[in-house]
Amino acid sequence: MAKAMLVAVLPLVMILSAGPEAEVSDEEAIKKTALDYGLGWYEGDGERMERALHPDLAKRALMPDPRSGKGMIDHISAMGLVQATRKGYGSKTPADKRRTDVTILDVYGNAASVKMQMHDWIDYMHMTKTDGRWMIVNVLWEFSPEAKKKYHIPEKL
Repeated sequence: MAKAMLVAVLPLVMILSAGPEAEVSDEEAIKKTALDYGLGWYEGDGERMERALHPDLAKRALMPDPRSGKGMIDHISAMGLVQATRKGYGSKTPADKRRTDVTILDVYGNAASVKMQMHDWIDYMHMTKTDGRWMIVNVLWEFSPEAKKKYHIPEKL
């Protein structure tokens, strides 16, 4: 009888004891990383931003060259992005305009491709899973057409 009771109760105990230490799916972890990046930016939380980034991150965008007006690649490193976050540039975005719409485009092994709609731009991120943690390695971003008008950036470069 006691053995039968143990067999019946043990699975329930295992389910209930899983708690917060239960392993999250890759998709949940990828979304959390993207949100650490986006919300960290808006909240001026450099620690949260840094947690989302691989130290070798490269964030790039096609921007007009100030001298020629032609397209050039603008680049910011992980530490540059963390410092900009700490300076509060993203926290200047009004709360009602802040967006962090995450779309996971693909996951394959230790690689993921993610799209995030922010306030004035879209980030296309590449993430890698290393030591069991998802981190952003590359970001290619583009201003929205409305933001290009607001910041006087040509639609085509």
